[in-house]
Amino acid sequence: MFSHLFIRFQTLATLIMGLTYGLPAIGAVPSQYYKKPNDWFRSTDGLTIADNVLSWQSDNGSWPKNQDTASQPNTTDTSKLKGTFDNGATTSELRFLARAALNTKEFRFRDAFIKGLDLILQAQYPTGGWPQRIPLGRDYGRHITFNDGTMVRILELLRDTANTSEFQFVDEQRRAKAELAFERGIECILKCQIMVDGMRTVWCAQHDESDYQPRPARAYELVSLSGAESAGVLKLLMSLDKPSSEVRQAIHAGAAWFESAKISGLRVDKIGGDTVVVKEPKSRPMWARFYEIETNRPFFCGRDGLRKYQLSEIESERRNGYSWYGGWGNEVAEHYGHWKQKWGSADAGG
Repeated sequence: MFSHLFIRFQTLATLIMGLTYGLPAIGAVPSQYYKKPNDWFRSTDGLTIADNVLSWQSDNGSWPKNQDTASQPNTTDTSKLKGTFDNGATTSELRFLARAALNTKEFRFRDAFIKGLDLILQAQYPTGGWPQRIPLGRDYGRHITFNDGTMVRILELLRDTANTSEFQFVDEQRRAKAELAFERGIECILKCQIMVDGMRTVWCAQHDESDYQPRPARAYELVSLSGAESAGVLKLLMSLDKPSSEVRQAIHAGAAWFESAKISGLRVDKIGGDTVVVKEPKSRPMWARFYEIETNRPFFCGRDGLRKYQLSEIESERRNGYSWYGGWGNEVAEHYGHWKQKWGSADAGG
């Protein structure tokens, strides 16, 4: 039902999504070179950086996270590199190598891209989602991962691969597979949307790879409604051309949840090096990273895994080392306003 989706090409948004949504900084270095002119990729500097990026590709086709994969060549045995889709890794390198392949016609860049694309296609679960990394482990990394925009970045890459001229070097069979994987991924998103009292809300940062149920990750990342990750998911859904009724219902419900969950009259500040929440009547609305599914109440959690309802109640290390609040819903509201003008309100049968 999602075939023949046309792109509103959002490469730049994809590459800077971590900044847009206030998520932890993305360590995917090749993104800073992605917008270089075509001639640059054929220059000595461009070829050197492309070869550096290529040297960091693991044996299974992925790249490690939080690693400068552009400035210097890898000197580690590639069989020991631990690749991931987390924090922009792999998808960022693949976008960069796609431009290198297109502009240099060098087979090594094309082949590296194909290897990474094949890994993504193979890594998709029968339920339509992707894990955080391959090979699968026994921890939370095996769950369908929306955390830090992981699944959204994969889906945007697949959509662009299937439909844009920048990926014309990819054979038609793989482009068709990329489009099908994208469609299955959208179906997975719809099935993961959390229902509360019979109403659709938003998403958790991780969902079970078999039954779509919300799942926890690290000790301080409990099952929740996620204000951060859900914003990226909704933006992706709103970028679809000719959205189905199911997609429109999901968007209306998600936007309504963000409106219900906004926090007004407060702002986050740094005082004496500590993150604190202070009253600010004129501040823009903000949203918590995590909300209780049952109550829609914001909560916070330290490494002890215990749920708290005030940011000040968790230890300093986690209080200051994580994005507990953000303006994610402001951008959702802006996009939703434009989207609703085109596709109508929920009351109009959307």
